[in-house]
Amino acid sequence: MPRRISHVAMAVNPNIFAFFGTDEALVKEAATKLSEKIAPSDKEFGLEIISGGADNTDHAVQIISRTIEAIQTLPFFGGDKLVWLQGVNFFADNQTGRAESTLAAVETLVDILASHLPPDVRVIISAGDIDKRRTFYKTLGKCAKIAIFDKLDTAKAGWEANVMGHVQDRAASLRLDFERGALERFVLLVGSDTRVIDNELEKLSLFTNGRPVTAAEVSSIVSVSHAGVIFEIGETLAKRDLPRSLHLIDQQLRRGESAIGILLASIVPKIRSLLHLRDLVENRGITVGRSYPAFQGALAKLPDAETAHLPRTKEGAISAYPIYLAGQLGVKFSAGELKGALEACLEANLRLVTTSLDHRLVLHQLVTRILTRQS
Repeated sequence: MPRRISHVAMAVNPNIFAFFGTDEALVKEAATKLSEKIAPSDKEFGLEIISGGADNTDHAVQIISRTIEAIQTLPFFGGDKLVWLQGVNFFADNQTGRAESTLAAVETLVDILASHLPPDVRVIISAGDIDKRRTFYKTLGKCAKIAIFDKLDTAKAGWEANVMGHVQDRAASLRLDFERGALERFVLLVGSDTRVIDNELEKLSLFTNGRPVTAAEVSSIVSVSHAGVIFEIGETLAKRDLPRSLHLIDQQLRRGESAIGILLASIVPKIRSLLHLRDLVENRGITVGRSYPAFQGALAKLPDAETAHLPRTKEGAISAYPIYLAGQLGVKFSAGELKGALEACLEANLRLVTTSLDHRLVLHQLVTRILTRQS
């Protein structure tokens, strides 16, 4: 059984640093910058990097043993030492991480960090996903400086605005600018993974060679992520492009996406955004120009009673961005068509969960019904 770490009062050790999170590119970037800053001048003897990618439980125990040995072995010629346990994959709630031998080894490492770290040794630990329920994480939080870098959840309203600022910062380092509408399209096609964002920004930077990138170039050059395809399905619905909508739905089904997932993540939100937009334009006097901040400001001036039905972010603010994007394409549906489309979505939802009908057929019939103009 893993031995318990005694719960005694401890202060954060300024020589221990931990970087965790699901955005592995940011985790590695932050840890790398710090290692370059605090590594001893004699890196040949004073810097030791240990790969934390374990193939199995025995390998994880070996990695921990090597890390402990590195911490306890000072440089031959004396001086400071930096030990970096890099890219650990057994801190997560997985088979290797749950094994008793792994847990025991990890707790031994944390006990050494908490109570027996030599004063001339600095330690960096970097890992992706981590099980925050475990004792070692809680104890590490008391003795180390911890930074968390998690990817934004693209299923939550309002994620786009946060990612746009992140993308602009990354693009600035490449001296890459976006024309109007191009940044928004880039974010929705790529999603929130920093590694993917950096790869796609580099492609655009090489292609444009210093000039601003257009929305059309983003569409033709950028590789579409899973979140991007979900966005594209909604876009083709808003454009009333039936062939493209059916093609993208089939593409997602072949990739293993569930029909109910496509319905609830792409089709229903787009129809709702279009309906909210038509109501705001026709009944609330809101205009959708080219400025998203101006659109947000106009919504904020409306009485609470007139915006209570609009979707909200987890902070309680109006989730205006999907509605704004719908307005950039123009509303090609009447209010009656959109209300009928929502009723059709409800019927399709019931058919998907209560009948044995072919799911592809249900979605094809739904989209055809939504996009076919009634005489």
